[in-house]
Amino acid sequence: MNNPVQKIREDLLMSKAELARKAGVSPLTIDRVERGKSCRVETKRKIILALGYNLSDKDKLFPEV
Repeated sequence: MNNPVQKIREDLLMSKAELARKAGVSPLTIDRVERGKSCRVETKRKIILALGYNLSDKDKLFPEV
């Protein structure tokens, strides 16, 4: 199963390292998020914005929230 964050990142042809840099988090954090591990709300917010989405789109990237 592809994680929505991973799918969107790959659709944008963005590497994990690039997303991590844009979001201001570590590549390890991106890896954990893409494997379905939980993360803080602030981290989710950074990832959503780094992927070019609005915070109102959070359900598309993090459906469990």
